[in-house]
Amino acid sequence: MYLDTELKMVCLQRGYRNETWFSMARSAIFNFQSLLTVILLLICTCAYIRSLAPKLLDNNQTGLLGIFWKCARIGERKSPYVAVCCIAMAFSVLFVQ
Repeated sequence: MYLDTELKMVCLQRGYRNETWFSMARSAIFNFQSLLTVILLLICTCAYIRSLAPKLLDNNQTGLLGIFWKCARIGERKSPYVAVCCIAMAFSVLFVQ
């Protein structure tokens, strides 16, 4: 709450419109397209790291670090679908936004 108020005050002091502070306060979690981009990058990165050093991710199959192992498995097993999603996201970022 305090961060939002402080960001709003800074934006108003710099002469931005009142709606601008809200768009500056959003992160990838609140923007669906950015969230999908982050998830795709995580899946591709984990699959690539597992191809280089399998022991690095295979040691942590459970717990919080198990998320990276699961992302690597998704990247390996669903690689055609992940590739299509990456191409669609690249087209969307380059030409639609």
